[in-house]
Amino acid sequence: MSIVLPKLPDPDPGETSPYCVIAKHRAKPGRADAYERRMLVDLEDTRAEPGALQFHIHRDRFDRDRFVIYEAWRDLRALREHFEKPYVKEFVADSGQYIEGSMEVKWLVMASQYIPGKL
Repeated sequence: MSIVLPKLPDPDPGETSPYCVIAKHRAKPGRADAYERRMLVDLEDTRAEPGALQFHIHRDRFDRDRFVIYEAWRDLRALREHFEKPYVKEFVADSGQYIEGSMEVKWLVMASQYIPGKL
């Protein structure tokens, strides 16, 4: 079963901080390496989107089938636009061959001031 993109909750009234998301996925047994390669295919396109402030793919050090994605978007509209990109729709369609179960999503309100990352 492919992932289902979640319904995006509206920001709080007056919220001006970036729109942040943590998404957790679990790869099917034996498919984690292939899933990681598949996610990395779209990484640079995602990071190049004008509204993408941060987009990082993490793999659990102890549970190698577990992936955590951290995303920070300029605003809700930027994330909605991301969901409409052809490569995102293709990833969603492909995901069923790699993941087990559903995606767990956490919506975060950035309490601190956003500072661009360092290289």
